[in-house]
Amino acid sequence: MKKTIGIFAHVDAGKTTLAEQLLFHTKAIRQRGRVDHQDTFLDTHEIEKQRGITVFADQAMFSFNDSDYYLIDTPGHVDFSPEMERAIQVMDYAIVIISAVEGIEGHTETVWRLLRKHHVPTFFFINKIDRVGADSQKVLDEIRANLTSDVFDMTETLNNGDMNEALIEFIAERNESLFETYMDTGYHSKLWLDSLKVLLRENQIFPCARGSALQDIGIESFLEKLDLLTPTDYVSEEPFSGRVYKIRYDEKGTRITFIKALSGTLKVRDEISYGDGDDGLFEKITQIRLYNGTKYKTVVQTSAGDIFAVTGLTSASAGDGLGTLKEKADYEMVSALKSKVSIDPSINIKEVLRYFKMLDAEDPALNVTWVERLQEIHIHVMGTIQLEVLKLIIKDRFHLDVEFAEPEILYKETIRSAVIGYGHFEPLGHYAEVHLKIAPSPRNSGISFETVCHTDHLPVGTQNVIRHHFFERDHHGILTGSPISDVKITLLTGRSHIKHTFGGDFREAAYRALRQGLEKAENILLEPFYDFKIKIDLDHIGKVLTDIQKAHGSFNPPMTEGNKTIITGKVPVATFMNYGPEFASLTQGKGLLNLVVGGYYPCHNQPEVIARIDYNKEADPEYTSSSIFCSKGQGYSVSWDQAEMEMHCSNVIT
Repeated sequence: MKKTIGIFAHVDAGKTTLAEQLLFHTKAIRQRGRVDHQDTFLDTHEIEKQRGITVFADQAMFSFNDSDYYLIDTPGHVDFSPEMERAIQVMDYAIVIISAVEGIEGHTETVWRLLRKHHVPTFFFINKIDRVGADSQKVLDEIRANLTSDVFDMTETLNNGDMNEALIEFIAERNESLFETYMDTGYHSKLWLDSLKVLLRENQIFPCARGSALQDIGIESFLEKLDLLTPTDYVSEEPFSGRVYKIRYDEKGTRITFIKALSGTLKVRDEISYGDGDDGLFEKITQIRLYNGTKYKTVVQTSAGDIFAVTGLTSASAGDGLGTLKEKADYEMVSALKSKVSIDPSINIKEVLRYFKMLDAEDPALNVTWVERLQEIHIHVMGTIQLEVLKLIIKDRFHLDVEFAEPEILYKETIRSAVIGYGHFEPLGHYAEVHLKIAPSPRNSGISFETVCHTDHLPVGTQNVIRHHFFERDHHGILTGSPISDVKITLLTGRSHIKHTFGGDFREAAYRALRQGLEKAENILLEPFYDFKIKIDLDHIGKVLTDIQKAHGSFNPPMTEGNKTIITGKVPVATFMNYGPEFASLTQGKGLLNLVVGGYYPCHNQPEVIARIDYNKEADPEYTSSSIFCSKGQGYSVSWDQAEMEMHCSNVIT
């Protein structure tokens, strides 16, 4: 049986130490490393050793009883959440570690929410029970109050498959037929154990254990129960399907694609498909590697349940489905900040861009962008710690010294009411015309597209080309040049010429139609907001609520739990991103502050932001709202406010 287990935790809860113990107890390593000694098996990167934190989701392999395990140690710092979320997609089961001293911390709740979103069956391990101030029962109560009431402590209740009365009743209460059996004939060991496994896989119950990873307390017992309760059912006889979960470049610059096989088998020299539509690719696998820490061995074949790496795929990206799996993974963790890369002017900027494109393949959340008009590289980031780590990575891998500008907020733009946009592109020898309806759509819905254009006006293939152009890149709004979002674009009609229409003509016409529509609309600037959850002592509530209001946030009615208050709501990232230290000082480190980017909403200080960015919509080389017409063999430009009168198609109002 093949199993992939992920380990998750807030920073310093003992995640990597538990991984060391599991590897040691299964004889995968001969001696246990320690984070503070910089000699752990999985934190092998120099940056991880220096900082004592996990930055990369690396894997180890071990065998126990009759199963082969892939163990993935994920980053615990919020700045590396995208790396953690990408790894979640390939987990069979997860272990969430919580310190018996600190209890549930901010990032713990983020991890839990993502595991629930992706339906990963989860174990809890309450760690550091040997520490002064440890209270594992209090932490178990916190789990029940803040994460799930369906948690049970298996440390004392489950032993070699046998259960005590409390666990027997806990399981029966969550399965109606089992409850009837219990009332009629009582407890049957195998039936209860099988039901426990099913309930766990269906995310209806969550086992919890206690121990100390550092002192090797409770580890062996936890391993035995983990093995007992985690069946998998991969099928190798079906066609191959898999999921890409990360990209890396090795020391020779070879692109390595890490894959979880979900069904079937894959051999060296097999051709594999990924992507769909016009972008779909078939490429040949040239090598298969099984990684264990930093080392790997090559194999000729892998099968369902394996996690492995291949060479030969040139364009696959994290989240891509492979083979019969066509859908791309959906990721929630997004950046709300951007930063500019600064380098010595004597260094070739395009060479630096090539390095950043490699980093972008490894971490798509970076969203590396080349701004041609400024000759600058921009990246998206989660926070300042990520920038510090990136700086070290670039120095270590590419021997370059780079600096990053102070992170800035990433804005978006939308419109308040529907408009019709017109675009015409007819320089000599070219021809295309597009009419669009641009309407606001629900907040955080992105861009959607539909067509009501009759095929007598434009064939289906051309309509699909126009659709493709709206999704091939972000499109600049006219307030700040930020990406437009939360709009529905409807293709109303258009026109081509049998001799003069060429491939890029409809891109030009469509972009001009979009921009012309924006010129007529009431435009709105959007900024990122945090969804926050704050847990504090009752006597701090007045100060915290005042701070939220000053930051232009909103909150729901506070809830009281004993002598604690829980506050939830939304607040702009711009005004709250640096609140952490002030909050820690106020609560003396005993409060809980969980901030997750929860979408985009109208900007609290739109005029100031527009003035500060000072975007010149007339000077954007990638966009214009004017149309190009042709008369007597000569092309001429018509401004957006006059273009509608010169369109060739009859206006279609929808």
